[in-house]
Order: sequence, then C-alpha cells, then structure tokens
Amino acid sequence: MRREVFPMSTPTTTGQRSRMPNPLPFLPEMAEVGEGLHRALQNGAIPRATIHLLQLRAGQILGSTYFAIRETGNLRRSGESEERITAVATWRDATYFTDAERVALELVEAVLTPNPSGERVPDELYARASAHYDDRAMWSLIMAIAHIGFFTPAALIAKPIPGMPPGQNYSA
Repeated sequence: MRREVFPMSTPTTTGQRSRMPNPLPFLPEMAEVGEGLHRALQNGAIPRATIHLLQLRAGQILGSTYFAIRETGNLRRSGESEERITAVATWRDATYFTDAERVALELVEAVLTPNPSGERVPDELYARASAHYDDRAMWSLIMAIAHIGFFTPAALIAKPIPGMPPGQNYSA
C-alpha cells in the first residue's frame, strides 16, 4: 500500500523521503498503542508546555531531527517564545524555565543519557522531581518520556519526514 505525500509549503521538507513506509499497514496495532500514549499525556496533570519542552530535549539528545522539528512546532503553536524554545538545548544556564520545568528537563536527560558511574535517576533527582510533581504528575512525566522512547526506533531507523503531519510523514 502506497500513501500519497502532500509536501508542506516549507522548503525544509521538499524532496525529503523517509527510509521506510508508514508502519500502520504492517502493524495496525501500533495506532492503538500510540493513541493510548497520546491520551495519557493529555490528562492535565502537567502543563502541555512541560511535555513539549522535555520531548524537545529528548529529540536533541537522541539526535532526531524529526522529534526536534515536531516539538519545536508544537511549542510555537502553543505560543512559547523563541527564547524558551532555543534555550532548551542549554537549559541549565538559561533563565527561561521554572524550577518544575528544570527538573523535568533534568529527568529526561538522566533517563536518556548513560551514566557509567551509577544510577541514571538517583534518589536525589527523584526527590527534587517529586517536590514539584505529585504522583499523578510524576506518572505523566514518566509517560511523556516513555512516549518518546516508544517512537525512538521509528524516528531513528525509519526516519519519518520532519515537519510533516502524522499519516503523511512516510513516503516509501
């Protein structure tokens, strides 16, 4: 089954192709799992901006243009300033983030960055995070990171087209 791709008007997507076709014709169950993860993130326990900020940072750490473009667009559409979006890469030195956002960014970095000298998420980091987020919000943060983790292999191996909407981000 071949899907038509309707290029966006931005020149960054012109002529780009994914490595693989849309996975849904091959694994239709993925839609249900992915949709469940999306719904879990919309429970309101943490601000949408926090989810997009940590997912942008995850995309940067993973080296995924697809995630970085997607989350930058999500942040812009939600009204975030260019300064905050740009500063995600250097959040530790930037003054644009709340303490709760900072601990969420630190948490995603801890989960995604190998730590050869010990535990990735030490008790001290968990304690700081739980000081800002109750149990429901902590589970929402965990699911926001899991959401990226679920889609990471597809983003890095299949290479969906950055900037294209879901369902139109595969060309093969």
